[in-house]
Amino acid sequence: MAATIDYYFFGISPFTYLGHKAICDVAAKHGATLNFKPVGLMGLWEVSGAVPPGQRPPVRQRYRLLELKRAAEMRDLPINVEPAHFPVDITLADSCSIALTEKGLDPTDYLDAVFRGVWVDNANMSEENEVASRLTTAGFDADDIIASAKSDEIAALRAAYTKEAVEMDAVGVPAYVLNGEVFWGQDRIEYLDSALTSGREPFTA
Repeated sequence: MAATIDYYFFGISPFTYLGHKAICDVAAKHGATLNFKPVGLMGLWEVSGAVPPGQRPPVRQRYRLLELKRAAEMRDLPINVEPAHFPVDITLADSCSIALTEKGLDPTDYLDAVFRGVWVDNANMSEENEVASRLTTAGFDADDIIASAKSDEIAALRAAYTKEAVEMDAVGVPAYVLNGEVFWGQDRIEYLDSALTSGREPFTA
């Protein structure tokens, strides 16, 4: 039976961007299904004790920039570690991914375009026209998807995913859950790949 991976993300997270292609590749390699589940990151951080980058001590802010550069090099991805529009409200862009999946459509390429919008193109991904442009480029009806994304039903699903991620002990994003075991961070994708390869029982804390 094919595996299922719950993929919790936040559209302006640089580490989500850096891990997106890798987790998609691992899922494809193993014939696993990815469940795309955008979350409200503040809801996770309230439980895990994390704070936004700008509120962290200078030493941690500097180290974060190093980690971004290292991860981008390792993943062979371009990145602007200090983008022009960060942080911004990513709710609409993330909600569009839920609207897509609810319609049975694959949000993979659209999400890649959103992440690159922030971390490569210096686009303001809180703006509806930027979201619409990426939906259109990915081959979707932007007006239809955006209208759905603004619905109460989609907002409720995003809140449910946030609650679910907290219950799974996701410390932050990206987080990937396989058989109830959480893998936090793009640098844990290789651990998840190994777990899928071995077929081992999930670890618990």
